[in-house]
This record gives sequence, structure tokens and C-alpha cells, in this order.
Amino acid sequence: MINFIEYPKCSTCKKAKKYLDELGIDHHDRHIVEERLSKEELTALYQKSGLPLKRFFNTSGLKYKELQLKDKLPTMTEDEQLELLATDGMLVKRPIVETKDSVLVGFKANEYDNLK
Repeated sequence: MINFIEYPKCSTCKKAKKYLDELGIDHHDRHIVEERLSKEELTALYQKSGLPLKRFFNTSGLKYKELQLKDKLPTMTEDEQLELLATDGMLVKRPIVETKDSVLVGFKANEYDNLK
């Protein structure tokens, strides 16, 4: 079973969940706003993913723009960025899919195909 971290109203999350269901992949769903990720959880996901930390930010979100993070992130340490991500689930890019060995951020069908 995989962990599926989502914001249920997000259209991309809905597409991703439907795709997982079509592939017959069991998943445990977690509402990212109601059950925020802790800094420790975010750190573990980030390290496991091998992705740049910026990929974990919802750069098209209102909160990201409101906080002017495009300009602020380059001057922040990784620790500060992880702290910030842990404060609000709406700052985090979604969905996040965590398997035993990997972490995917966002939805690309071809990446999900490899989850089987």
C-alpha cells in the first residue's frame, strides 16, 4: 500500500487518485490541510525523493504568491524552507505519493505506471 497525500478539492489530486484506482493500486489517503505534514515527515519525504526542495512548494498556489516566496526561497536555508512547508498544507505541492522506496510529487501518469 502507498501513502497518497492530497488536497481532496484539487483537480490534479482527483485525476491522480482516479488513475491509481484504475491501476488497482491500494492507497492510504491523507488530507494535507487537515493533517499537515510535520517538518520531520517533510524532511524524510524530501530526502527519499531525491528531488530539489523547491519541487515540494506549490508554486502556483495563492499562499505561495501571497508570501512572495519566489523571491524569498533562494535566500532561505533548507531548514527554514522545511519549517515553512510544515506550517501550511496549502504551500505543499500535491499530490505526494510515497511508496516503500520512492516519493513522487505532482502527477505524471507515466511515473505512476511504474508504481505497479
